[in-house]
Amino acid sequence: MAHEKNHDYHILNPSLWPLLGSIFGFIMLFGAVLFFHDNGPWVLIAGFLGVLYVMYGWWSETVDENHAGDHTPVVLIGLRYGFILFIMSEIMFFAAWFWSFFKHAMYPMGEMSPIQDSVWPPVGIETFDPWHLPLINTLILLCSGAAATWAHHALTHDENREDMKWGLIVAIALGAIFTIFQAYEYSHAAFGFSGNIYGANFFMATGFHGFHVIVGTIFLFICLMRVLRGHFSAQSHLGFEAAAWYWHFVDVVWLFLFAAVYVWGG
Repeated sequence: MAHEKNHDYHILNPSLWPLLGSIFGFIMLFGAVLFFHDNGPWVLIAGFLGVLYVMYGWWSETVDENHAGDHTPVVLIGLRYGFILFIMSEIMFFAAWFWSFFKHAMYPMGEMSPIQDSVWPPVGIETFDPWHLPLINTLILLCSGAAATWAHHALTHDENREDMKWGLIVAIALGAIFTIFQAYEYSHAAFGFSGNIYGANFFMATGFHGFHVIVGTIFLFICLMRVLRGHFSAQSHLGFEAAAWYWHFVDVVWLFLFAAVYVWGG
């Protein structure tokens, strides 16, 4: 009775996951440095696989905690705040690339800038037509976000798991198509990453967004697997709620990228 829980908080058991995550994260970073110096990708791949293993094990324990009833309303508030702070940090990450793009677009000439960077876009840069493939990708991603919202509505209003399943399938499929089209666009770029500030800003901003699309697609796929296993209810679906927040964040970032980089910046 002395150890009986009489509060709404969840006291975590000792865990090796934070330590393992740090170790594998360091191995992945160290492997990336080796890879950039032409020493092969194997250390990088080993660290990346280790990070994936930690993510799977750690989040599996989190799901088990939820099924055990440890995610009380008080705990859920903390988890939601934590994920909101994570998205805010992502917003600031992309704000840095937008800042760089706008700065060089409005003030392209610097004291040490070569002559080809004194105008925007720099001389010799052939930008993408925003009203072709970029517009198609915009519509694809918006439709994917609408499908995720459909899945969320199906769960929260009448727990229609069939509609939720198909909403997630559509959202995942459209996210994968977006990634394929983005890779196709990159393969037809008339400029490279190096040699000019436009290419560096373009590929860093859109490339990191593409990475987030891949992560979000995996996030939604995991939610689909959980739906097929009977997880989530109208009252308890924080994992899917976080995935939907993340996916809508990816949507909004792309709208800014389309308007700023493709339309205005071109």
